[in-house]
Amino acid sequence: MKFSGILYTRPDPDKIRAGFSGLIEKLANAKSYEEARAAFLEADELQRLTGTMYDISFIRRNMFEDDEFYKEERAFWRAFDPELDEFYKARADAMLDSPFRAEFAAEFGDMMLLNAEFDRKGASKAIVPDQKRENELLTEYGELMDAVEEIPFEGETLDPDAISELQEDVDGERRLAAFKADGACWREIAPRIDEVFDKLIHLREEMGKKLDYDGFIDLIYCILHRTFTKEDVAKFREAVVKYVVPVADRIKRDQAKRIGRPYPMAYSDNEFFYKSGNAHPAGDAEFLVKEAQRFFDSLSPETGEFFRHMVENEMLFTDAGGGVDLFLSKYRTPFLMVGLDGSGDSVRSFMHEAGHTFAYWMNRDRVPVDYAHPSEDITELHSMCMELIALQNAEGFFGADARKFTYALIAESIAFITYGTMVDHFQHIVHEHPDMTPAERHAEWLRLEGIYEPWIVFDGSIPYYGEGMLWQQQGHIFEAPFMYIDYVLTGVVGLEVWALMQKDPKEAWERYMALVRQGGTRPFTELLENAGLKTPFDGECLKTVCETAKEWLDNFDLTGIE
Repeated sequence: MKFSGILYTRPDPDKIRAGFSGLIEKLANAKSYEEARAAFLEADELQRLTGTMYDISFIRRNMFEDDEFYKEERAFWRAFDPELDEFYKARADAMLDSPFRAEFAAEFGDMMLLNAEFDRKGASKAIVPDQKRENELLTEYGELMDAVEEIPFEGETLDPDAISELQEDVDGERRLAAFKADGACWREIAPRIDEVFDKLIHLREEMGKKLDYDGFIDLIYCILHRTFTKEDVAKFREAVVKYVVPVADRIKRDQAKRIGRPYPMAYSDNEFFYKSGNAHPAGDAEFLVKEAQRFFDSLSPETGEFFRHMVENEMLFTDAGGGVDLFLSKYRTPFLMVGLDGSGDSVRSFMHEAGHTFAYWMNRDRVPVDYAHPSEDITELHSMCMELIALQNAEGFFGADARKFTYALIAESIAFITYGTMVDHFQHIVHEHPDMTPAERHAEWLRLEGIYEPWIVFDGSIPYYGEGMLWQQQGHIFEAPFMYIDYVLTGVVGLEVWALMQKDPKEAWERYMALVRQGGTRPFTELLENAGLKTPFDGECLKTVCETAKEWLDNFDLTGIE
């Protein structure tokens, strides 16, 4: 079925409530495993229906931004979606208390019951009003993120897209001026963003306490279905500071020398890799889609079939504001959104989302649906690995800029480990100290910058960006709290697969496929073990992949590239 032929219908809340309630009652009161199983499968299909309608609404709101109907649907889902968690908890209770629990585990695996434990502990009717208020605050945040529409620069008024282009200008002083102009506009809005975050953090802490946790951190680990602990993450942060920051610092020193800029670097130079400018793709969106099909056909029969399905059935939207992956589980099809805007980063995002959607495709018929669309720590494994696997086709996507893109992506992959870890560390600190003032939060961000990104100068000379306020634009802190570390952990695995790819591409691909084929049927570390991959929580693994990448960068041929 083509996407244009899929009808969106807002679910009737009363019918959904009655449907879930009735099925949960059947599950709880079943006299045989066959009865319990039938109720469970019906509930899984109802979950697929509601999830698919939510996603279709989201997609079409992005396709048709001025359509009032889909704006209203967003408000509906913001209010109704938290109620669904209550039903998932009730289903989890019925499943875990069922006399047929062993039979469920035998047929569907232990991971389903572990997920049920998380649902039981992470949801409650007591916090549904708080979750609705949380969504209202997130709507406010989203509106503030769209508030900067006009930026004065060199006697003109520019939109955000135009200023973004100038922030990659080959003239370092002009690049700096563009960041200053942009930062001055964000500086005016910053107090309002601080106000929203302050309300959000106190609301979330209260939610945790209502469910008998010390605060929000333990609750969100449960909501995210984390099979690793905050103590594991704390040890990982220590390993990042010990092993990764020094390697990233050496890479950044090389970068500053290459572009002829001072070290430590101005923030405006941090993502600028070459005097002649960063890499750009060799064609427009239509070209990149065709090139992606050629690449995926060459990679494997499975990837070729997957991407052909996406294109032929309109499951690919290339004019979005950013990259988003979705799984329309009722129809057993993924959907990929990306903004192919002519930047190198948009191609990276394209391949990232392709990794997600390929995994959904490979697991589309799994039951329960949570095995096809598992927790973020698992789904990001598929996408972060695909970003680096797709370097095999750098020449196809980038032509003459292929070497530029390849070198920069590996360098960025190392530096991102430090940045992403800093984002996670910041969240832990501000939630452990929810009464911090906005000024104290900004100061804490600057302190962490000194630890995790010592190659950047933060002296306040660039408004907003140089004043410890950059975290406000990291949307995950607001909209997907504590998820950001998943990108980091899985990025380490991606580098592990990439390193193997340099020695044995066939073996690297087989291990990736072994990972993808498992879907969400096991916990994070078990999935890796079964695929023959190491856990990023192993300090030696972290050290090895970073040193391997640095050695590769040192030997990379940049002849003729300025």
